[in-house]
Parts: sequence; C-alpha cells; structure tokens
Amino acid sequence: MAKIGVVADDLTGATTTGVLLARSKAKTAVFFDDAAAANYEGLSDLDAVLISSNSRPLPKKDAYQRVSKATAVLKNAGVKYFSKRIDTTLRGGIGTEIDAMLDTLGEDTVAMVVPAMPQSRRILVGGYSVIDNVALIKTPVAQDVRTPVRENYIPKLIQSQSKRKVDAVFLEDILAGEAKIAEAMQQKIADGAEILVIDAISIDDVEVIAKAAMTLGRPVLAVDPGPFTAKMAFCRGIIEVEQPNIPDVKPVSGKTVLIAAGSATPVTKRQMEVLCEDDQVRRIEVDPLALIHGADSANAEIARVAKLAVGMLRQPIPPKAILMETALHGDLLDLDAEDKRHGYAKGMSAESINGGLGTIVADVIETAGKDKIAGLYATGGDTMVNVCYHLGVSCLEMIDYVIPQTDVSFLTGKYAGLPIVGKGGLTGDDHIAEKIIGRLCLEAARYR
Repeated sequence: MAKIGVVADDLTGATTTGVLLARSKAKTAVFFDDAAAANYEGLSDLDAVLISSNSRPLPKKDAYQRVSKATAVLKNAGVKYFSKRIDTTLRGGIGTEIDAMLDTLGEDTVAMVVPAMPQSRRILVGGYSVIDNVALIKTPVAQDVRTPVRENYIPKLIQSQSKRKVDAVFLEDILAGEAKIAEAMQQKIADGAEILVIDAISIDDVEVIAKAAMTLGRPVLAVDPGPFTAKMAFCRGIIEVEQPNIPDVKPVSGKTVLIAAGSATPVTKRQMEVLCEDDQVRRIEVDPLALIHGADSANAEIARVAKLAVGMLRQPIPPKAILMETALHGDLLDLDAEDKRHGYAKGMSAESINGGLGTIVADVIETAGKDKIAGLYATGGDTMVNVCYHLGVSCLEMIDYVIPQTDVSFLTGKYAGLPIVGKGGLTGDDHIAEKIIGRLCLEAARYR
C-alpha cells in the first residue's frame, strides 16, 4: 500500500517532487490525472503516488473539484501521508487547492506551507519569496502569460485565495531550533490558524521544520515544491537518504533526442540559442498561428514539421538533437488576445499549440520508429502533458534529475523504456539543454 500521496497542479510539479522520492529509494509513479491513478492495477505496489490535477490555470471552482477528486483517489487507495505540491514561484490558486485537500482529508489536518526549494535557490524570508536572489514579483514569472503572480508576501497571497485563517512562522523561530519552531506552530494553531506559511533558507531549515511538525500529534498536509515532503517522509522512516541514480553504462550513439519546446520564457530561449550553436543540432520553427487556427492549417503544419524531422532522422548520420519550437522565434504571441480574436475559451490557443507539438512528436516516433530516438525533452508542463498524451502515456516511472526541477523518467505503455526529461521554463543555466541531451543518451542505454 502506498504511504505517500501527492496532488500537484501540473505534471512538471509532480515529477519534481516524485524524483526527490525516487532518488531516496521510494518506488514512485506520477499519474497524469486521477482516473489514470484510480485505474492503475499496480497502485498498491508503489511507495509514493503523485497525481497531476492540471489545475494551475483553472478557475477556482474547477481547480477545487479536480484537487478534491485526486485527493479522494489517494485517500481511497489507503494513502497515509498527504502533500500538496506547489510551484516554486507560487503560481496558481494555492489557497483554493489547499482548501480542497483539507476539506477532503478532515478537520484535524493542518496545512504547513514551506515554499523553499534551496537546491534551486528558492527561499522564503519574512514571508517573502526570493528566487535566485530576486524578489518573486521581479522575476519573469510575474509576467507569466497564464498565471502571473503579483503578490510577494506569501501569507497574504494564500489568504486571498483561501477560506481558512493563514498565519506565519518566521526565520527568527526557525533559527532557534526544533523546540522553538514547534512552540510557534502550536501557538498559531491554538489561535485558529489552519494554514501556516513557514520561512526557510536552507535544506537544513526544511529538515528541522519537518522534525518540529512531527511533534504536533496531528495530521499534517505538507504544502511545498518537494523538499518538505521528502524531509517529512525521511523523518517518518519511509525513505532513505537522497542520492543520484545514474546508470553505469556507456551512452548510446547514433540516436537522436527530440525536443518539444513550448516554454516562451527568456531563460528557455537563451538555453536553446546556446544549444543550436552545436552543428549536430537541427532546429525546426513551428508556426504557432497555424496550430491555433486549427483544422486544415494545423494539420498541414503538423505534417510539414513531422516530415522534416523524419527526414533528418533518416540521414546516414542523424543529428544529435532536433529542436521543434513554437515560441523561440519571431514576436511572442499574446495568447489571451488570440483566444479573443478566434472566440475561443481562455487558454484554448495555448492548448492548441501544445497539442500540436504533442502530435508532431507522436507522428515522428511512429513514422521513424522508436529505435531512432534516444529520448524526449519537453520544456513546459503543458507541453510535456501533451507529448505524453499523444503517445498514449498516462503514467511515468520516476528515476532521477539532471538538476533540481529537470527530471528524468521513463514512459510506460507502448513506448516503455523511452526516457523523457521535463524542465520548467525558468530552470537551469545556459548549457542545461546540452546536459539534458547527454543524460538522455545515457538513460537510453539503461534498457537497451
């Protein structure tokens, strides 16, 4: 029976937490929705079950319903400890989703929000989120096209979304140690708080917070990007010390990594520009407007790009990687404006673009054959969801990460054993794409 159950608001969030558990010797799987998890025959064989609710950009009512359903699936599966995985940049309706889980889990449960992920230089100080030495609202996420963040003080941000009382435990108490943290937690709860937002600037802080939470004698819903969930599991004796899971094999050669780049961030754009300086990498620009227009124009663009990619794969010496991208050339589209122009529901243009990329990848693999592919690399959670959906994959076996928030897993189903890396749009240095390609070629040899 699975001991750990996590609901994440998107797929890359689920894999980020899942890989921390997998690196700690927990048999871990990430499911694309609650139905996939509920219908999975091997659920009881897993140590950790993570479900993506795909709810981050949804209206409050819809997000609440999805998170409630996912939580109920985990509860019915006999999961003992629960977590709500949140984005390191606090996007989405975090307060609403915490409410959905607490309403499903019961009155005694207290939510502890520890937004820090020190491995990725994400910390919380005085209740304020700092990302790589920059205030959250000063980062590109503040202008995210679907889920922008305008509030930097996280207790206030969550209180604006939740019906429950929110309070905070600050760094002064964290630095004073476990007993002082537990005392502060107990006092806030006694004063009526059901959601506590807790400062942390190091992984040691996260661990001591977990130890303090264990002393409360009541159920705790861990709300975090992954480290707090992992530290709680470690303190409970469920997992071992985290360590890399790198195969002792030679990387494959003569195979190609397919890259589906749906992220539009400046960080991703720079990473791909650096990657394309390698003459063994081929780049195919995909017209996003053709995909948005749908019908014949979308089908024609999908067929054009797939044909180009297959032709490259069939060359005597195939490329190291083929980059297929929609948002790294030309002017950045205003997707909300495109929705209005076409009379679409909000988010439909973005979904059409990501769906097109997913269809292209599936067509390329089906036509050229799995044996020509070393692995898949998707930037952006929605892109990865669509790639996997069009490949008929509803569950990922978690393995490791290249760097934190750049996660390695294996597909299940028809393409079982094909490695895939998902990366958030704001993660990694200029050379991360080269590192990912190298790791995929190494993982491809694991099941060769």
